[in-house]
Amino acid sequence: MTSRPTATAAVTAALVLSGLAVAPGAFAHGSMTDPVSRVSACYAEGPEAPKSAACKAAVAASGTQAFYDWNAVNIANAAGQHRQLIPDGKLCSAGNDKYRGLDLARADWPASSMTSGAHTFHYKGTAPHKGSFELYVTKDGYDPSKPLKWSDLEAKPFVTVTDPGMQNGDYVFQGTVPKKSGRHLIYSVWQRSDSPEAFYTCSDVVFGKDDGGTAPATNGPSAPAPTASAPTEEQIQDGADKSTVQHGGHGGHGATATAPAPAAPAAGTHAAGAPAANAPAPAAGEGSGAELAETGGDAATPFVAMGGAAGLALGAALLFSTARRRRTRG
Repeated sequence: MTSRPTATAAVTAALVLSGLAVAPGAFAHGSMTDPVSRVSACYAEGPEAPKSAACKAAVAASGTQAFYDWNAVNIANAAGQHRQLIPDGKLCSAGNDKYRGLDLARADWPASSMTSGAHTFHYKGTAPHKGSFELYVTKDGYDPSKPLKWSDLEAKPFVTVTDPGMQNGDYVFQGTVPKKSGRHLIYSVWQRSDSPEAFYTCSDVVFGKDDGGTAPATNGPSAPAPTASAPTEEQIQDGADKSTVQHGGHGGHGATATAPAPAAPAAGTHAAGAPAANAPAPAAGEGSGAELAETGGDAATPFVAMGGAAGLALGAALLFSTARRRRTRG
């Protein structure tokens, strides 16, 4: 007699083929750690008890979960349409309300020291994928106390790299930083080439003296804004069980956070969410691809692509066959 568990397993397989079974959670992917991104800096400080005034305000605005999910500031279906999908004032959250605390306009975010010229960049990749990185820096005259707009960034990226190699879990690549002074922001876009998904970071940096980033002190004069620190491997592992996204190599138990689907935008406005149906697919990446995994962008995609009516028919046939054998042998 066919056992109930065996029949159940067979039906589950059919449902997986049909795309109706729950697919495994997508992996989180990472964040910039040199220079340190805002979300990484606040996660390193500790979501439950952040130290800096800016991170305290960000946690108050977003809640702690956004920072346990530090490596998932993304848009699942970006397909290169970053400027069309992310509205001004919401660049750091990628238009995702979950991370709204990252968009707070203030001049005391923890910052990384930066110098013009050659620099080695690090991007913690908790789930490696093929793709391209673009890094932008803010224009001269940037005011961190105002919401970040696309027009605040230089028109062209100062670093563009495709499929950089990995070292100790980090994407590592070289770039030449433009000459700047004072407080600025470096904005990164990581567009996967094996999926329409893209990831975004804001890294606060200071060239020379911090002429705009002071944190108010409780007593006496204002204190300099704190230096940003990246999370350690121990911190990443310790916080993985509180994350709602999966961390490649670090546990986790949920699905990658994505920007919410928007209502139809008014003419001439930006909206965060999925691109238009005719949005072009990103070109395949080129380069060394060292230690990069070619995986799909959405956990459900391969299952849906394989299934459809055939899977449903198979599931129905299995159920009918199992019930018929049970009646015959009972």
